[in-house]
Amino acid sequence: MLYEVLYFPELAREEKKLLSEQPTIHPSCKIYNSRIGSWTELMENCTLIETTFDDYSYAAGDVSIIYSEIGKFCSIASHVRINPSNHPMERVTQHHSTYRRVQYGFDTSDDEGIFNWRRAHPCVIGHDVWIGHSAVIMPGVKVGTGAVIGSGAVVTKDAEPYQIVAGVPAKPIRKRFSEEVIEKLMKSEWWNWDRKTLKERFHDLLDLKQFIEKYE
Repeated sequence: MLYEVLYFPELAREEKKLLSEQPTIHPSCKIYNSRIGSWTELMENCTLIETTFDDYSYAAGDVSIIYSEIGKFCSIASHVRINPSNHPMERVTQHHSTYRRVQYGFDTSDDEGIFNWRRAHPCVIGHDVWIGHSAVIMPGVKVGTGAVIGSGAVVTKDAEPYQIVAGVPAKPIRKRFSEEVIEKLMKSEWWNWDRKTLKERFHDLLDLKQFIEKYE
């Protein structure tokens, strides 16, 4: 016998939320010393630490972003990890007690060198980047505007603008468009249009041929 379930729990029956200039942040998120743009959304259990998260970008649930710069109009699927931590493999033990020393009662101060190294190797994600489910962007990697990162990819090298990369480690698959089209899109810098211009020209963003003809 099958039972029809419309909403469970009842809280799942939410009205469609409208975004605004004020960031939309789920109460379960954890954010420290970060900057978040307008028309953004951070869904359940996202973590941002010392990160810039620019206008119109969103992160689905359980996304962790540390020491990174995220451009505008980025689409980040659930369980993505951007700039994960490294462990000191050159030491006798690579356990994090060797740098989170205070927590374990081994010292009166932590090894800030480990954290400062990660700060010095931020991940930089361009504009309009789509990062698939459970992808990992390793420290210091730069992802160009318009790129696509496949689900489950581990990105250890920079991705060029409008390039599709996938796999472990991630490798280039193809470009989304021809080099000529990519050059025109990059020159347009449509992601920097103000709100009024975006609303006026929004439907042009839905048609590549029309967009190129009007704004090249």
